Amino acid sequence: MSDLGPEPQPRPTPPAQTAGARPTPTGEVPLRPASGAEPAGRAGPAGRAEPADGAGPADGAEPTGPRSDGDRFAHRPPGYPSALVWLRAGILRDWRGVLGSFLATWFYVPLALVSAVWGGLALGLYGLIAGGTRSDEAVPALLRDAPLVGPLLDAFVARSGGVVGGFAGFVVGALVGFLVVLVLPWRNAFDEPANLFTGLAGMVVAAGLVGMLYTVGRVLLEPWLLGVSGARPLSRREADRLRPLLTDCAARLGLPGEPRLLIEDDPVLTNARAYARHVVVTTAVLDCSDEEIAALLSHELVHWRTGDEVTSAFIRGVGLPLVLVHALPAWLMRRFPHPATDFVVFLFFWPVLLTMRYLVLPCHRRDVRAAEYRADTGAVLAGHREGMRAMLERRRSFETGRSGWDEAVCATHPPSELRLDRLDQPAPDPVTDRAATARDLDALFGGTGTAALNSRRALLLVGALVLVSCLGGGLTAAQWAFFRPQAAVGDYFAALDDHDAPAALAQLIPDVRAAVGDGGQLARMVEAKGYQPPTDVSVTAVERDGDEASATVAYTLGGQQLTAELSLRRDDSAVLGLFHRWRIAAAPASLTLPGGPARLTVNGVPAPTGPEQVAVPLLPGAYTVAGESNALSETASRVVYVVPGQQSVSGAELTPTLRPEAQSAAEQSVRSYLDACAAQAVAAPQGCPLRYYSGGATVKKIAWKITEYPTIELTLTGPTTARVSTAYESQGSARATGSTVGYFGTTPFTDTGTFGVSGVLSVVDGKLTFQPGDD
Repeated sequence: MSDLGPEPQPRPTPPAQTAGARPTPTGEVPLRPASGAEPAGRAGPAGRAEPADGAGPADGAEPTGPRSDGDRFAHRPPGYPSALVWLRAGILRDWRGVLGSFLATWFYVPLALVSAVWGGLALGLYGLIAGGTRSDEAVPALLRDAPLVGPLLDAFVARSGGVVGGFAGFVVGALVGFLVVLVLPWRNAFDEPANLFTGLAGMVVAAGLVGMLYTVGRVLLEPWLLGVSGARPLSRREADRLRPLLTDCAARLGLPGEPRLLIEDDPVLTNARAYARHVVVTTAVLDCSDEEIAALLSHELVHWRTGDEVTSAFIRGVGLPLVLVHALPAWLMRRFPHPATDFVVFLFFWPVLLTMRYLVLPCHRRDVRAAEYRADTGAVLAGHREGMRAMLERRRSFETGRSGWDEAVCATHPPSELRLDRLDQPAPDPVTDRAATARDLDALFGGTGTAALNSRRALLLVGALVLVSCLGGGLTAAQWAFFRPQAAVGDYFAALDDHDAPAALAQLIPDVRAAVGDGGQLARMVEAKGYQPPTDVSVTAVERDGDEASATVAYTLGGQQLTAELSLRRDDSAVLGLFHRWRIAAAPASLTLPGGPARLTVNGVPAPTGPEQVAVPLLPGAYTVAGESNALSETASRVVYVVPGQQSVSGAELTPTLRPEAQSAAEQSVRSYLDACAAQAVAAPQGCPLRYYSGGATVKKIAWKITEYPTIELTLTGPTTARVSTAYESQGSARATGSTVGYFGTTPFTDTGTFGVSGVLSVVDGKLTFQPGDD
């Protein structure tokens, strides 16, 4: 698609507008399709919706080209095995343009420019002030004291310190501001280098996907886009003039099909443009000779055949966010061509305009200019050298100088003089040397179509895609199997089922593991036979919120089917720099045991003791808590169930009960104690409940006899102690016999009294021992 006919006198391009930029059918401006160019300042051609039968009522007999009733890409170029190969050939050709569009858009270059300018201004202002006010500190004392050199340096710094400081500050600030925007999204890569690869790969995939979708959409909607911008089918008179020329040119180029030919009403500009599936000419072309028209159509057929429009569409798609933002200032500057408008637009959109002008367009326009040389070569091989020379000579008469960035670096077409120079290069005569012409045409189109499938670049790309797909599939499978929240929950309960407490604790977050301690006692409790883990565990639902998740777990414990919620957290560190494990954030439940000397056991493992209550951490499952059993008391064991996610456990308040045989043993111990008391021949045996009151007389030869032993009552005060007491109605009796010596001599006596027993019964060396004491 080229401007090969006469042009009007070109008008100056606004300073901030890219020369040669033109709107696409959707109003986009930034990227010039590789298949040609139009005169500056003119809206681009478009077409109309394609009739279902491939020809409108006024089209005349229009060949349909390579299409089928179900082909959505009708009128695509021939020579490609499929539409996919055609799109791929166009997409992969201009790697510089794709790279420039990718870097500018996905690395936020416009934002980096804004950050660079503001950072440069801030540090430049600081350097200007600091350099002007602290210049005396810039010169070391050693140099300042040196003859001649010291005064010279002082004078230099005093008069230029502010300027130098401001310039240095601006450079440093701009560089830092620019790099901050580029580096900030990759800050996690410093801790995990794999994030750099995965992040870059994700950006490439996203950019490629957006570019592909945009390209396919543009190709599919091309008839409608061209229709709404003014292109129409040919009339019969126009078709009689142009259709035979197009068919002849296609045959000369060895093309078995043709694009659909549309025309737009413009009697001034001699212009043509090749799209992905159409070629659009202006009505001014009808005023040219048949040779010139044939040269023009041959030129555009080469653009169409090589898929230059597909290349440009993909580059626009890769940089679609930047392209859409750039469309507004470009439209304003084109719609209102005034210096004041240009200044205001540039003031608001300068980062986008500069990025497009100095990064994106220069990268792509190199391929655009190469495509023009390629299309000129195709016209020569079709036998229309003289027609092409006439068109270029006419165009050269309207060309201005190529001074400036826009006209030189961002130009869409090479200078006409250089194109004319290439036309003079030797080429085979298409009439007399058809074999050589066929070879040259095959070389011209050899980079696309079936030959591209066997090219080294295609093979490398296919191999890279296969490798990435396999690697991505393997990594995805590993992530799915081992690094999902469900995997962490499954590993946790699998360790419990294996009675492996260390493995279960390894699935907890570090903070929780630290709170458990060494976990040795907990491991022994889980390894014991009395431990019952949850069974029939299944994860029914997982809800994620960033690096945190909540899993709903169904399980069976104690014969009951239950559900629980487990909170999980994603590790900050990565395995192999790629995978982040999930760990359970729920702490083990806390079982509170009573304090005191009594020792309890959990699954047969002695629990810690202390003067106050003691908390024992427990993992989910069933535990048997038992107390101490001895000759005095016994404590019935109790099963405690710990459900996942539970924080505290109750039900371990074990109460010791008196053994039935402890009563008789206690009575026997008390009787032994009373018999020992009765054996003492004193009126008040020490530590005994027996007493004889003589009224002040001296007691001689007293003897005690227990006539009835008291009935004692035992009250447990602990697992190994009990309080011994005697009820009033259950007191025992004893008879004392002897004599007393008084004022009137020796007097014999016999006395009977009641008594009770109190004290403490305790277990000593496994036996019950009575210790008397006050009740």
